[in-house]
Amino acid sequence: MRIQKLNDVSRRNLLEDLLKRSPNQYREYEGKVEEILERVRIEKDKALFAYTEQFDHAHLTAKTVKVTDEEIEEAYEKVDPNLVDVIRKAIANIRSYHEKQKRNSWFDSNPDGTILGQKITPLHRVGVYVPGGKAVYPSSVLMNVIPASIAGVDEIVMVTPPDREGKVNPNTLVAAREAGVDVIYKVGGAQAIAALAYGTESIPKTDKIVGPGNIYVALAKKAVYGHVSIDSVAGPSEILVIADESANPRYVAADLLSQAEHDELASAILVTTSMELAEKVSVEIEQFLKTLSRADIIRKSLDQYGYILVSDTMDEAVDTANEIASEHLEILTKNPFDIMTKIRNAGAIFLGEYASEPLGDYFAGPNHILPTNGTAKFFSPLSVDDFIKKSSIISYSREALEKVHKDIEYFAEAEQLTAHANSIRVRFEEKR
Repeated sequence: MRIQKLNDVSRRNLLEDLLKRSPNQYREYEGKVEEILERVRIEKDKALFAYTEQFDHAHLTAKTVKVTDEEIEEAYEKVDPNLVDVIRKAIANIRSYHEKQKRNSWFDSNPDGTILGQKITPLHRVGVYVPGGKAVYPSSVLMNVIPASIAGVDEIVMVTPPDREGKVNPNTLVAAREAGVDVIYKVGGAQAIAALAYGTESIPKTDKIVGPGNIYVALAKKAVYGHVSIDSVAGPSEILVIADESANPRYVAADLLSQAEHDELASAILVTTSMELAEKVSVEIEQFLKTLSRADIIRKSLDQYGYILVSDTMDEAVDTANEIASEHLEILTKNPFDIMTKIRNAGAIFLGEYASEPLGDYFAGPNHILPTNGTAKFFSPLSVDDFIKKSSIISYSREALEKVHKDIEYFAEAEQLTAHANSIRVRFEEKR
């Protein structure tokens, strides 16, 4: 893994490299995605099933596209009971964390007859996309579904690609049932996003689409935004570790590799004030690569987007972390809580040598659907807030409005909106 001295040039080159991973850079796929979306919008089920056969090699019909209760029961028979037990423990932690995010409507009433407030309403129907293909992620099912359930969403619809026999991975089905999914459809890719955004004869239109996917899914979500809401346009996974000389190089190396194994576009970066630690981490990485099952993927990821940067000061390391705004940020220093107070931009922050990133991926409770590609500068992790909407409440008595009506009329006339002014004025015209 390359070791570089951190300076303005290396930081600029790093940021340029990371930007290449953004879904916004893959414009050559946009035409194909638009074609799929438009065809499903017009032809509905016909196009949806044709694309499923083309891309997933599975023949589906309106009668078989929906996962049945029998298929879910069959999945439970195939899944290791120990995994079911772990899923249930994870659900308890995730639910406990997200229940603290729940909001309530509120109203303020004043003696003059003024009532102001905010009404919280859960979304009616939400679509959850769950990837298939190279890897299966039941943990992502939990992270997407549980906040929606806590928010009070009326119907949670899940879509996920089938295998050639038209079956869905048993682990995914068990996680979906345990988390509280209402209905599951065996479709994936951009065509599934189109179905959730526009609706077909078999799949109802949703109000919002959440969940990660490949580049086609990411671009499809971006394209349908406006027809429906989306959580974000997710990019490849990434981790940044801030460490000083007190860090355990074996732990640091293991944590960097935990994200590099996702895919060839994943990014793993160490920023440290210790050249000795940098060199030891590089050696540990090479040792791990001799035994890890996804070593080929990891090596490609590290060759393209893996960096060890050595900074002169911890402030310089923190500034770099804030500029990169990583999805996952680990702080392995003598006083990680002190460094944490200086971090402005990160999706999730892990403090200390026993809070490694996979703890957040699977079990601790905070959501692992996080902003990527620098969007942690303005986006937050998926939460209960993503599954509600807010309505403002305004009520004035005649007496309350009478005190301010001339001010409102004056303001409206200053904007030359005389009908606005008149709407207030007519309520007191008998006094003129």
